[in-house]
Order: sequence, then C-alpha cells, then structure tokens
Amino acid sequence: MDDVASLPLPVRPAPQLPRTTGRDPASTARAFESVFAGQMTKIMMETVPTDDAFSGGHGEEIFRGVLAEQMGDAIAKHGGLGIAPAVLSQIIQMQGGKK
Repeated sequence: MDDVASLPLPVRPAPQLPRTTGRDPASTARAFESVFAGQMTKIMMETVPTDDAFSGGHGEEIFRGVLAEQMGDAIAKHGGLGIAPAVLSQIIQMQGGKK
C-alpha cells in the first residue's frame, strides 16, 4: 500500500490510535475513547445532506474527516462519553488485575 490516494474510494485505511507507551492503561483507554468518538462523529456527519450551493466539494470531504477526528479528541479530553473507565477496567482485568 504505497499510495493511499490510489485506493478505490470505499477502501480507506483504518484509523490509527494515538501512540502510547504501553505502560499506562489509562492513556490507552482514553485513546480508544477518542478514536471511538471521532468515528461516531464522522458517521453522523456523513448523514448530513449537503446543498450544492454551499458544498465545498472534494476539499470539504477531506476536511470532514479531519474535523471528525479533532472533535473526537476534544470530546475525549472534555469528559468523554464514559467509555474510557469501562475500557480501562477491561484492560486491567486482561492484565490479571495489575495496575
């Protein structure tokens, strides 16, 4: 996969989680919540009808993805959706109860 732009439109690379040190399960849980919120925002934005008079064309389509990602980060930083504590609990349980 040398050039993502050459891929057919329906095939898109999966979103990448922000890099973590692997030692802090809480930051991993927050990163998961950030990506989840960004993906949910992106899906919601795709359902909004666009008007030809106010459409930004291809540039707007690209910007929407970036905007959704940034909105997901902002949601996670400002209280989130309540997913991070549940994810953190599962991470700790999978690690054998170690924190």
